Amino acid sequence: MSLRLLRLYPAEFRRDFGDEIAEAYREATEDAGPLARLREGWDIVAHALRLRLHIGSAHRGGRLLAAAAPFALAAMGARAAFLLASTLNRAYVTGRPDFEGPIGYPLAVCDLLTLVGVVVALSGRYAVGARSAFAGVAGTSACLLAASAPGALDMPLEHAAYLLPPLLIAALPLLCPPDLRPSCRIGSTAGLVALLVWAPLSVVILALLDAGGIGMILLWRFAVPVVAVLVLAGRPALSGVRTAGQFALAVAPFLVLGHFSGVVGEANAVPCLAVLAAAGLAGRLWRRRNSGAAGHA
Repeated sequence: MSLRLLRLYPAEFRRDFGDEIAEAYREATEDAGPLARLREGWDIVAHALRLRLHIGSAHRGGRLLAAAAPFALAAMGARAAFLLASTLNRAYVTGRPDFEGPIGYPLAVCDLLTLVGVVVALSGRYAVGARSAFAGVAGTSACLLAASAPGALDMPLEHAAYLLPPLLIAALPLLCPPDLRPSCRIGSTAGLVALLVWAPLSVVILALLDAGGIGMILLWRFAVPVVAVLVLAGRPALSGVRTAGQFALAVAPFLVLGHFSGVVGEANAVPCLAVLAAAGLAGRLWRRRNSGAAGHA
């Protein structure tokens, strides 16, 4: 292993476990191809960063990230579905399949990659799904940056800020400690393929429903994917939210991405917060009742 990778670890941890990590890396990459070496190297970097930032599974920060990771993924999936449905709706209504410019198609591909990555991650193939979702979000930001490159120096700061929050939210699932990642929920390949077919098909249906005049409100178009991805995340994700800090981290990605998608604004921010708070309170009461019933049994 390169000594540069080992230097990423805290000095005390490197002294105690450096030789063991180097040997494990050597065994994992022996006779391996460049992709396998890159993946193992990324795992080393991620592990070292988690230790540096005190967000390992033994730290409170790691447990907070583990509770927030499924919701960060769900928020990314809802945003990608919303953007795809909006793009398809616009193309269908106006009859212009060019998606409004040369970056329209790359943006649609990146949104689709994000959506597919979220579905794969929440169904149980967490590592590859989270990385794919991050790649999709990073691609979207790169497309938007490339489109504004001629006038990038004159770009207002509030416009430039639109590129950063989605990337930060997409990075949260990557920092989740491996031993605290959500368990596999869809075990069969057929089930995963069905989900991967269902996700884009549901986006198309949503776009066509809007084109027919049913639910032209943007918040509705965003709320439907939110409900769908939360159902996909399932009870394990909801049961992981037990404290106020975990609830805040679970809610924040939806509000932030909703805001930067033009859905959540001053007019509806308070009602959205009220609905989310009520949902959190209802979930907490439900858990208490179930735990109390289990204790009496």
